[in-house]
Amino acid sequence: MDRTNIDPTQRFSSRVDHYARYRPGYPEEVLRILREEAFLTPISIIADVGSGTGISSELFLKYGNTVYGVEPNPEMRRTAESLLRNYPRFHSVPGTAEDTTLQTEGVDFVIAGQAFHWFQVERSRQEFARILRPKGWLVLLWNSRRLSTPFLQAYEALLQQYGTDYRQINHKNVDESVLRRVFAAGKYQYRGLYNEQVFDLEGLRGRLLSTSYVPAEGDPGYGAMLQKLEQIFDTYQENGQVRVEYDTEMYFGQVAKGPA
Repeated sequence: MDRTNIDPTQRFSSRVDHYARYRPGYPEEVLRILREEAFLTPISIIADVGSGTGISSELFLKYGNTVYGVEPNPEMRRTAESLLRNYPRFHSVPGTAEDTTLQTEGVDFVIAGQAFHWFQVERSRQEFARILRPKGWLVLLWNSRRLSTPFLQAYEALLQQYGTDYRQINHKNVDESVLRRVFAAGKYQYRGLYNEQVFDLEGLRGRLLSTSYVPAEGDPGYGAMLQKLEQIFDTYQENGQVRVEYDTEMYFGQVAKGPA
């Protein structure tokens, strides 16, 4: 199936279970940095835009924040509502980055975890500027896989071989020129943090199938891709496990207001 023209808000509809179970979270160090550098407190109000199944929302909910999870995909939104049902400060919102439906100047932080590359840059920037209180903060987070081991290099080669539109939608396409348009005066802070996941074969398969740019069951290449994945696992596993290492990349600053 050609996935290049799929509506971004629908790309994960058939992958929600894998996404919720096998995508990485974010280090608690994110909270320390925001406390020290951006005045985050437990009473800060958070808009988690593109909140998906609630992975990034939960980090802030555990800290005590009220979080509005803005997510356009109904399957992912319902999963977040189920997984986060024990957090009374979580509010599920059907909306998009370009139209969150949140009130003007109602939040202290806009968070986008593994999601900003799906947004329309100028329209989402305007919306963030609208919903943020004066001196509010925008925080962009990505877990970027390292290529630091032979296993991770082989896994990357598999994605390059079988990915349907891997190069086109990679979050690394959000470069400095884009970031300068979003942040006030083109200025932002960056932090890189170590993160990791350890998987058995079932977990690694689930991690692969959580991505929107690989064949799904029934698509051409699906069986061959999983066979290749098993070969990679067998080659590099130690005691039945492999380690996926990430750099959690964190960009934060005030949002640019007015015309870009």
